[in-house]
Formats: sequence, structure tokens, C-alpha cells
Amino acid sequence: MAPELEPAGAPQAGAGHAFGLTLGRELRLAMRRWGEAANPLVFFAVVTVLFPLALSPDQALLSRFAPGVLWVAALLAMLLAQESVFRSDFEDGSLERMALSPQPLWLLVLAKLAAHWVLTGLPLVLLSPVAATALFLPIEAAWTLMASLALGTATLSLLGGVGAALTVGLHRGGVLLAVLVLPLVVPALVFGARATDMAAHGMSASGPLNLLAALFGLSFALAPFAAAAALRIHLD
Repeated sequence: MAPELEPAGAPQAGAGHAFGLTLGRELRLAMRRWGEAANPLVFFAVVTVLFPLALSPDQALLSRFAPGVLWVAALLAMLLAQESVFRSDFEDGSLERMALSPQPLWLLVLAKLAAHWVLTGLPLVLLSPVAATALFLPIEAAWTLMASLALGTATLSLLGGVGAALTVGLHRGGVLLAVLVLPLVVPALVFGARATDMAAHGMSASGPLNLLAALFGLSFALAPFAAAAALRIHLD
């Protein structure tokens, strides 16, 4: 159900209040479909568990490939839930009510993308140290892995939101969404895997982490406006 519009002449709720209401609504709706929300986490866990069985039980080899495997699995898991960010709201007319709301559409879009990260990205970040043990990643790299994944998954949520907005009116637009989004997140993948690998070898990972933070900042500044503009095109 879409948020109720305020009657004409009524005092408008603050931007922070509107953001909190939208975020809370998205989290409550996701809890009603907890099985669907858990799919990315299950995918991430299955990939990291099956990879050693398919490649080799050699500890040195698995440790060498662990940063790349963990990052690729996390980004693909995030994409599983990206297509549905705006889909249900578009189909039931909720997006039209959001667009007509006194609050700016980009703010409500940002709240939906924040909910997507809380439901998908944050659990992956918290699970990553456990998954890393299956690949024999040194424990010293766990904090760097979590920090890089936090920045990388948040960036993917923002950039994926733009792709989801562009494909929201298409039937089965998941493939197109992946084609649009994956090239944009390649830098995050490279920097994140590099930061984890450097930490695993005892080196400072501040350089790649700073670049990841810069990518997140740029995405945070631009993606909500781009996604809102794409949604308005579909609604016109």
C-alpha cells in the first residue's frame, strides 16, 4: 500500500520523517516476504561453500582466490533482489502516489534503496567473515573485507537502483538490468577485491578503501536523482 498523500493545506512532514516512514514501510513489507528477502543471502552462502568443492581443497590456492570469489558472489547476490526494488510499486500504482507526494521523489527513492541495502547488503557484510573461513582467508583481513563490502554493496544498491528504475516498465528486465549495472560496478569490484587481498598479505588497504569510499560518495550524490528521473519517464 502506498503512503497516504497529505491533504491540501495540511502541514507537510519533514524530509527526515518522510524518509523514515518510507524506510520503515519497506522493511515491514520485506518481513512479510522473508523467504524472498533471504534468497541473496542463501545464494552467497551456497556459492562460497560450493566453490572449494569445485576448485580444490588446497588451502593456499583457496586463500589466493578468496577475495575475488567473495566479492563476485556478493555482487551477484545483490543483483538477485535489485529488479524488485520498484517493480511492485510500479504495478500497483504506488509509484504514482509517491511521485505526487509533497516530498521530493528522489528522497523516497533513496529510502527504498537504503531499505534494499539493509535487507540485502548488510546481511552479506555480516556473513562475509564466516564465508571467508570456508576459503581460508586470513582472519586479519576480515575487517577490511567487511568494510570494503559495506562500501561496495551500498554502491551497488545505489547504481542498481538506477538500472531498476530504467527497466521497471519492462517485462523480465533482469537480464537488461545486469547488462546496465555490472559495467558500472566493475571499479568497485576491482578496488574491493584488491583491498581484501592487500589486507590478507599484511599490507595497508587504505588506498583501495579510499577509492571505494569515493565511488560510494559519487553514487550517493547522483544515483537517487537519476533513478527518480527514470521513474518519472515511465510514469509520464
